[in-house]
Amino acid sequence: MGKTKKVKSTGRFGARYGAGIRKRVLAVELRKKRKYVCPKCNKKTLRWRAVGIWECTSCGLQLAGGAWDPLSDLGRRLLMTIERVKISQTA
Repeated sequence: MGKTKKVKSTGRFGARYGAGIRKRVLAVELRKKRKYVCPKCNKKTLRWRAVGIWECTSCGLQLAGGAWDPLSDLGRRLLMTIERVKISQTA
């Protein structure tokens, strides 16, 4: 059993588990398999290696990040807060 055009990688589940759960699994898998921009070399070559481990295939950089995204939601909020504090201190 492979993937199909409509349901992609979740075709392996067949008719099991319900459509909603399969859609959520598909969303996570697509985020995980996407290539992201490397913070060191700025190329779109950052790939998922294991849960929380990301590796750039171009420069070889390995970094810890979110489980399915290189930057988790908490990390994004933290960076925004740091930027806000920097701006308020300079003003």
